[in-house]
Amino acid sequence: MPALLAATLIFAQAASVAAPATLEDDRLVACMAEARSDPAQAIITANEWLEGMSRTARGHPQQCLGFAYMGLLRWNAAREAFVEARDARPIDDLAERARLGAMAGNAAFAGEDNILALLLLQAAQGDAASAGENAMAGGIAADIARVQVNMGQPDEAALSLERARVFAPQNAEVWLLSATLARRMEDLPSAQSWIATAVQLDPANPAVGLEAGVIAAMGGRMEAARDSWLSVVAVAGGSPQAQTARSYLEQIGEEFPDR
Repeated sequence: MPALLAATLIFAQAASVAAPATLEDDRLVACMAEARSDPAQAIITANEWLEGMSRTARGHPQQCLGFAYMGLLRWNAAREAFVEARDARPIDDLAERARLGAMAGNAAFAGEDNILALLLLQAAQGDAASAGENAMAGGIAADIARVQVNMGQPDEAALSLERARVFAPQNAEVWLLSATLARRMEDLPSAQSWIATAVQLDPANPAVGLEAGVIAAMGGRMEAARDSWLSVVAVAGGSPQAQTARSYLEQIGEEFPDR
């Protein structure tokens, strides 16, 4: 799942790059940098760091360990490390527990353990909401929806995305996912409304443009669909979304002689 990997790696990095305040924070930043460039060596570094540490002090090395395992697509090991990192945080540090719990949940999802992913993500969303971290809670609600779609639960996913839109109204990905699910559930009015919001929030996102075109085409607005797909090709010509947009355009008679 390359897109999921990229998103989760960004989430993991964001949790650790606040201005370093201690030597342990500095060490985490260095370990995370090593995990990006050489995850196998970072696993060795993190395990050496863990030696002799008490359970409550293991959060930073476990976070780096999880990040490194993700780089090697070792999802179960990554999930276990992130859970250890979460559990090492103080019980009242709800924001950080939510962040680490969300990483664990996404790793479980990537490892195709939907039930465990759902449990971890629901706990993380609760922690984020209790901490007043609404944007994080909304992003996690969107992750929950992805799991529910994968489990064949579109109605439950729609409810999760409704929560995501309330918590994170500025998150274009939330509106994109909402529009995509509504289209699949044949609710074109909602799909059109929600993709329009995604376009306003992130007009250069090729995934948004591609979906906008699909929704327009399903509604019989072929000129709008064509314009959306052409914009994807123009803005992100080398992307997978642009390749798909080209195939759609060719199906409606658009030619690309210089392809």
